[in-house]
Amino acid sequence: MIVRDATEADLPAVSALYGRHVLHGTASFEYDPPPVEEMAARWRAVTGHGLPYLVAELDGRFAGYGAASLFRPRTGYRYTVEDSVYVSEGAQGRGVGRALLTALIARCEALGLRQMTAVIGDSANAASIALHRACGFEDVGVFRSVGWKHGRWVDVVMMQRALGAGDGSEPNAPGLAIAERWGR
Repeated sequence: MIVRDATEADLPAVSALYGRHVLHGTASFEYDPPPVEEMAARWRAVTGHGLPYLVAELDGRFAGYGAASLFRPRTGYRYTVEDSVYVSEGAQGRGVGRALLTALIARCEALGLRQMTAVIGDSANAASIALHRACGFEDVGVFRSVGWKHGRWVDVVMMQRALGAGDGSEPNAPGLAIAERWGR
């Protein structure tokens, strides 16, 4: 397995994978799959902040993607990110999600970031919840029935993991360099 930075050439595969999850799953509360151009804009937004946007290849084929994005746009949140991980059908259960999430964690720690959140659509999403727990995330709450998709109410599970020293010390210079690009 290879985990590497996503490139523009990966965006059609990223868009197709995300689109399948939008249409058939509850990990995203979007109803309409965004076109490749919108996924490209999201990729540029993440990478424009200096944050990781990664793809996994398994046996030379696209197997999934993961990204760390702004948790919230206000400056006070600048040391906290939210992860997203999507694994292709047929690659599930083969360590792709763990490889992507582990790489995201390592990259964000190297940037001096201090917290990572997971906002998991659907409390029945046992695979994502288990993946996050295995990577050191803790449950911090559930928003009950906040989404409506596929004819039913859907929960959102909130999980969190400290990065590096977490809240054990003041932020360091690498985090500040990222923070200066982050809006107001």
